[in-house]
Amino acid sequence: MEQRELQQLVQQLSIEAFGKPFRHKARFNARLRTTGGRYILNDGSIEINPTVLARYDMEELVGIIKHELCHYHLHQEGKGYRHGDADFKRLLQETGSPRHCKPLAERNNRTKTIRLYRCTSCGLEYRRSRKMDVRKYRCGKCAGQITEVQK
Repeated sequence: MEQRELQQLVQQLSIEAFGKPFRHKARFNARLRTTGGRYILNDGSIEINPTVLARYDMEELVGIIKHELCHYHLHQEGKGYRHGDADFKRLLQETGSPRHCKPLAERNNRTKTIRLYRCTSCGLEYRRSRKMDVRKYRCGKCAGQITEVQK
């Protein structure tokens, strides 16, 4: 699908689902990673992630466009266009637009390393996800020296 076809699709969906014209630009943005699309407040344009078409079907793309059009039309009318606003939630429901898109990025399933530190004086243990410079810190209980426990 080309930019021109996307523009036509957005304009068509705007008329069909909302009964109002879309008067701004719609374009693909390959830099979007985790979201299917976004509405730009400053210039009124809508950007769509091209990965949506590659991974999913046309129905998912239409859903994302309708979601972004909800933001667009509410913002243009001066109503609540944010995700938490009642106007936005109501318009999503009225137009059959999805609240969220399907996942686009692969989830990072790495397990987080937990480091264990122990006070040499009182034995108090500290669990940290980040590495700690033991020369800078002392025990909060007894001010003793802290060492990293070997795994």
